[in-house]
Amino acid sequence: MAQMTLNQLIDQLKAIYGAELVAVALYGSAARGEHLANHSDLNVLVVVERITMDYLRKESPVARSWREAGNPPPLTLTRTEWLGSADIFPMEYADILAHHKVLAGTLPLDGLKVSNAELRLQLEHEAMSKLLRLRHAVLVTGKDTTALRELLEQSVSTMLVLLRATLRLHGEEPPADSETVCVRASERAGIDFAVVTRIVRHTRSKEKLAAAEVEGVVEQYLQAAGALAAYVDRHVE
Repeated sequence: MAQMTLNQLIDQLKAIYGAELVAVALYGSAARGEHLANHSDLNVLVVVERITMDYLRKESPVARSWREAGNPPPLTLTRTEWLGSADIFPMEYADILAHHKVLAGTLPLDGLKVSNAELRLQLEHEAMSKLLRLRHAVLVTGKDTTALRELLEQSVSTMLVLLRATLRLHGEEPPADSETVCVRASERAGIDFAVVTRIVRHTRSKEKLAAAEVEGVVEQYLQAAGALAAYVDRHVE
């Protein structure tokens, strides 16, 4: 069965919401120009006037098909929710505002801004949560090299979100390229994030991780995550 394309997703969203569809926008790696065919997923933001049970029922099979194509379900918000949530999701909003591509409609942006204080608070929470999730995952996977490699592959995108937020905390707009983000974050925070670069290069098939390397890379990754959590905790504006 053919997988749903981005254009098909947009057409079906238009059919479901009609005039109440405010905007459809692409964000994430594809919007930054880092999308890798057959590897990266496509993150789609959908803004509508209203969300009712009927709309959710109609969008549900579309979201399932989009997920079966290897993508996360569309992030669907009302116009009011989209315009009012930058204070509780500053890291995500900062990324979207910096890099997005409007595919349909007009994305409301008036008045949207990210506070540095709110960004630091969320970053502190997310950095510690990331560290705890990584430790838990290692406890579960043990010495299973395949599982540890998958852990690295699946978690590095979140780590990059944290590093981009760290740069923004210093008033620097992060570069689009993830490897450059690692370099700049290392310079800004005084923490060696070379291991994150190594994982990025693995996911891009530039420098695949050998089985013998995986456990050592995981150890370095945990150390970097712990150092980041401690750094953000100490950060004072």
